Amino acid sequence: MEKQKVTINVFRFNKETDYLPHYDKYELEISKDEVVLDILNRIKWEHDGSFTYRRSCRHGICGSCAIKVNGRSTLACKERMIDMIELFGNELTFEPVSKKRVVKDMVVDKKDFWDKYDAMRPYLIAKIDEHPKSENIVSPKEAEKIEEADYCIQCGCCYYACPVVNETNEEYFGPAAFVKAYRFTADIRDNDKEDRLKIVDELGKGVWDCVKCFECTEACPKDLDPMKKITHLHNQLFEEGVVQNNVASRHAVGFKKSIEKHGILDEGMLVAYSEGFGVLKHIPEAFEMWKNGKIVMPWSMPKSKKLDEIKKLVKISSTAKF
Repeated sequence: MEKQKVTINVFRFNKETDYLPHYDKYELEISKDEVVLDILNRIKWEHDGSFTYRRSCRHGICGSCAIKVNGRSTLACKERMIDMIELFGNELTFEPVSKKRVVKDMVVDKKDFWDKYDAMRPYLIAKIDEHPKSENIVSPKEAEKIEEADYCIQCGCCYYACPVVNETNEEYFGPAAFVKAYRFTADIRDNDKEDRLKIVDELGKGVWDCVKCFECTEACPKDLDPMKKITHLHNQLFEEGVVQNNVASRHAVGFKKSIEKHGILDEGMLVAYSEGFGVLKHIPEAFEMWKNGKIVMPWSMPKSKKLDEIKKLVKISSTAKF
């Protein structure tokens, strides 16, 4: 393939000297072998030596070079430019993974990310025999339960793509921390499962504040599906008897009870079950929803035509007693 001409708009900002960010435009010819990191290098080496970004391994395992291309989280050393051009066209925009955390150009301050990562106790906790007589064997079946969570490279792509972290709740631990927590709660060698689950069960920070938008799964360059790990943590909280009785956990229980009873979701009952007496504050909204046919009275709640089949599915898929 011949070289292609491409326009690159590059986010520029220096926290120490600039009041507002701006974009520099570069016209470049791209070869079929170049990845995004090659273009970052060319901009720095051939056009502006002050341009700043992180890079290290060049093999997609250190996570240092994570940036956004046209809003899409990516590892610069992994993504081929021809793929980006095919996806977005011949004008591309390079931006940091988080504009509000920018230190300089593509470099962001990851302190909050690492603090939350550390909160998960990201290391194996077990009683170790200092003079073992045999190996500590983990069977392939037990190893599969970790679901490659140990392959996370802490690039932060999922974390900075999370709308809860970036728009509503900066205290939220975020998907990367939960993947790390699951990496150890799923490891049969670890003895700290209960304490880790208590950490992720905390309202305002833990897994109950996930909005299930799947942005983390879309952003992960290693295809680790953080959303699936978060779901596993929800289940483990019930399986291990760690979960607290609060509005979040009752919401999960109420959801199951509604599906089990009707085969479909009774949203009015779900709110009442979750909030208890707190539901009284929602009476004005409930009345408006009832007027507009969004909820029905309990005695008018329809049932699925295949309710018996749904009940069987709920029973065989449940791994914990609610």
